[in-house]
Formats: sequence, structure tokens, C-alpha cells
Amino acid sequence: MAPAPPLQSRPMQLSEFDFHLPDDLIAREPAAERSGSRLLIPHMPARIEDRRFSDLPALLVPGDLIVFNDSRVIRARLLGRKPTGGSVEALIERVMDDHHALAQMRMSKPAAPGSVIQWQRATAQVLGREGEFWRLRFDRPVLEVLDDEGEVPLPPYIDRAPRSDDDSRYQTVYARHPGSVAAPTAGLHFDDTLFAALDARGIKRAFVTLHVGAGTFQPVRVSNIHEHRMHTETYVVPTDTAAAIRATRERGGRVVAVGTTSLRTLESATTGEHGEVAAGASDTALFITPGYRFRVVDALITNFHLPRSTLLMLVSAFAGLDLIRAAYAHAIAERYRFFSYGDAMLLTCTARDSPTTATTHA
Repeated sequence: MAPAPPLQSRPMQLSEFDFHLPDDLIAREPAAERSGSRLLIPHMPARIEDRRFSDLPALLVPGDLIVFNDSRVIRARLLGRKPTGGSVEALIERVMDDHHALAQMRMSKPAAPGSVIQWQRATAQVLGREGEFWRLRFDRPVLEVLDDEGEVPLPPYIDRAPRSDDDSRYQTVYARHPGSVAAPTAGLHFDDTLFAALDARGIKRAFVTLHVGAGTFQPVRVSNIHEHRMHTETYVVPTDTAAAIRATRERGGRVVAVGTTSLRTLESATTGEHGEVAAGASDTALFITPGYRFRVVDALITNFHLPRSTLLMLVSAFAGLDLIRAAYAHAIAERYRFFSYGDAMLLTCTARDSPTTATTHA
């Protein structure tokens, strides 16, 4: 991979990405129909369209390519007890192999290396620490244990217990590869009816896989945002996806990323002086802030993000901080629904790098 494009043009403070959101605009329940949500489209300099998500096919051009993240959410939250009887709540960060995983663990006192956590019907031995995570060895295959007794890891702002319908609704209809602890939520708006309309319009589709880690819930704790360090996530770009992006470029079409995870995957996988997307598997800790020059993605479908979050910084880099501020103010005034189960935006990139000058990767 090449060394990365500049991630900022000036020092930026966390307070620049703050806003007040009325609590009743947080979507704690999914929309009745996946594609029945609202779609906000901000235009430069400050014109804003209010549409429905079902309008998306008409807003794209035949020959455009939509890139989806097909990672599947695992039932990553486990409840158990230490040998001393103390309760443990674990959130699996990453499944390392059949029997090993990294996890965040909430407990009254740290678990001793070598001790055994008793879940409901399985156990895990504590192997030690790896930064903020614990390394665990399960007595049964990790994914089997999670399917058997894990809970859907709803985000903290959905302050209710998971229900059976969350198993399907906090999951995209095209999810294939298990590994995420948070849904790539922009994809929750797509259903079979919308896919049929996109096909009829001549819109192509491709897939990448990025497993969203538990670090996605972690707040930025530094005032100067450029001191923040992103958590690492694994991704895969299939060979046919890299080829589809190349063909889209050749025919003059646009690459439309569904969600920030798809966008970060494509930007992380870009290499060479012509900004080509390389197929293969790797890790990324790419942190995108205003000043970043994008090399792959032309348009982005995304939900509304938390104040002071790295995702809000990313969309501000993509569409422009002033435009995002105007869009969010409009969304609040018009009572759009926010966050994972909320409404969406369609953004156009305003920070394009020419392929011959791109230099980055994190």
C-alpha cells in the first residue's frame, strides 16, 4: 500500500463536530418498511432536498456501481460469571479463529489470566490482555456459542433490551459473512423491491466485507481530533469487485458506497499512482477527517451519525463540514430519525484527489 493522503488541512477540535439532538429523534425502532425511510440530499452551496429512500433508483444513473458491505452481525454480547461468582458482560470485538476471540469485558474486578468465564452453556479461558481487549479461548467454536446464547449487540443509544425481531432488522438483507458487532446501518434501507428497481434502472452492484468492531462505539476522548487513533478492522475486497470498479471508471460511471464501512474499505484498498482498488484481505485503521482527498468513492449513502463521532468527521470530509452542518440542522428541524434505525442521506464527494497525486494509506 502507498503512504496516505494528508488527513487534515488544519488542526481541528472535537467541539467542531458537536450538535444538540433532541432525544425523541433517536430512532429506537426500525421503520415499518426498510426502504420506506426518508432520504435527505444536500447540494452545494446549501440547497437541501427531502426525498424518500425508495426514490434512490431515479437519483442514480444507469452504469453507476453501488458497493455494499456484506458483513453479517454476530450475536456478540455474552453474559457470564467469573469463578468468584462476579458477573461478566462481554462484547466480542473480533473472532480470531474457531476457538479464539478478542472481547471487551465489563466486570467489577479484572479477571486473572488462566481463569475461566462460565457463560450459560459454554466456557472461555482468559488468556490475557491485548490493549483494551481480553483474549479468550472458548471450549466450543466461538460463532456456535454466540448463535446459541449471545444477544444482538444493539448500540448503547437504543436503550432497550434486544428483541427477536432485532435479529433480522439489525441485519442487512444481503449479509453473508459473519463477523461484525455493529450493523453497517446504511444498508438496512435496502430490500428486494428496491433491488429490483435498481436492476431495472441499470444500476450495477458489488460487495466488500468489513467486519465492524466494538471500537465503533468508543467515543473520541481528545480535544485535537488528529490525536485520536482508530481501532483496527479487517476487510476483504473480492477480485470481481475490484474489476467492477475499474469497469465503472472506464465507462464514466460513479462509485456509490453504501455506508462509511464500504467507503473506508475502498479507500483503504486503493493503491498505485492511478488510484486503483486492489483485491485482497487486509486490516485498516484509516481515520478520515476534513482535508482528506478521496480517490475512489464519488457518492455516499449514509445514516445520521452521533455528535463528536469519527463517522461524523468522515462525512464532513466527504461532503464538506459546512454542508453537513446545514444538512443536520435541516434534519433536526424537519424531524428526521437519527442513528442506526434512522433515516439516510445521499452525499456527493466534494474532496476529490486526482489519481496521479494520491499518496495515502493508514
